[in-house]
Amino acid sequence: MHSDLPLPESDALAHSEQLAAHLRAEILAQGGAMPFSRFMELVLYAPGWGYYSAGASKFGAAGDFVTAPEMGTLFAAATANALAPALRGLGAQARVLELGGGSGAFAEAALGRLAELDALPARYAILEPSADLRQRQHQRLQDALDPAVFARVEWLDRPFEDAWDGVLFANEVIDALPTPRFLIDQGEVYEETVELDGEGRFVRGAQPADMLLSAAVRHVERYLERPFADGYRSELLPQLPYWIQAVAGGLRRGAMLFVDYGYTRAEFYQDDRRDGTVRAFYRHRVHNDVYRWPGLQDITASVDFTALAEAGTGAGFDLAGYCHQAGFLFGNGITALLEDADERTDEVGRVRLREQFKRLTLPTEMGERFQVMGFSRDVDLSAAFAMGDLIWRL
Repeated sequence: MHSDLPLPESDALAHSEQLAAHLRAEILAQGGAMPFSRFMELVLYAPGWGYYSAGASKFGAAGDFVTAPEMGTLFAAATANALAPALRGLGAQARVLELGGGSGAFAEAALGRLAELDALPARYAILEPSADLRQRQHQRLQDALDPAVFARVEWLDRPFEDAWDGVLFANEVIDALPTPRFLIDQGEVYEETVELDGEGRFVRGAQPADMLLSAAVRHVERYLERPFADGYRSELLPQLPYWIQAVAGGLRRGAMLFVDYGYTRAEFYQDDRRDGTVRAFYRHRVHNDVYRWPGLQDITASVDFTALAEAGTGAGFDLAGYCHQAGFLFGNGITALLEDADERTDEVGRVRLREQFKRLTLPTEMGERFQVMGFSRDVDLSAAFAMGDLIWRL
């Protein structure tokens, strides 16, 4: 039971038990079984209870994990370097839509760099479902940005509904989309469910998959040119094409850039990865007990970047590039950004910059575990992927 995990405070445990009681009630109301995707949706996003809806710290040393923007400015500044030519080319009315703004660290550093590059968008919108995170982002950006730059920032409850030109950016968003899990049993496709044992604990179950999930699994098998073995479990996002179309909305001319951890399809569904990629993050520890302490830990699944490529091109965009995070950052000037930052800090700052640089780029850290994929429509984003393009692996 992962006895090495630090025990939450009593009020946090009480909060978790409230959410667990809500989950049990819904499972019983659904006849004793809830799709895993619904369980994941509730533990992450249930209003007032879910991991991203409640007020506990998520990011940085005091939270459960550290994202690239939280380490410092290098990641966001290099990303701004990549996007600046497209924004300038789109003209004065170009917008940026960031999905899930985290602590606001990315927006702060990216807007600062875009200002230096004379590529500020007319509007910088953050689509943030968490009221708590939205409040934290607002305070941070209001304190950090020049008032004229902050005036361009806004928060949205849904994607742009009008026609727009600009850039959509998402860092570690797709991994947190509630994902169905499938199981192969005697050659048939089943959907993994969450059920209750005799003591009210959450346990795995299964039910016949609906047509959407079953067809998606068979599509993957055809792509791999082999069937999944009996007992094989994993994740699959058949709703990803619809999600891409929804978040892009009326994007006419522009680009989409996604950063996340994951694999190409052939790597994702390897024979020896028989239980998928879902895991939980709690206090900087990764473990597999995703039923533990609902609402107090993050639950994620790795991204099938081949599926993302299919979804983006299916939505009418060109695939601009795909590479490891390290190649993307090196190709977009992270070394020069490091040297410039070195000149403006003290020895302690230089040590921290070196540590940030290593974590972002080393293969054993985030450099190859994280991938970057870009899409474009009537703009040229190919230069952002000039170093280390891996489209051939998809």
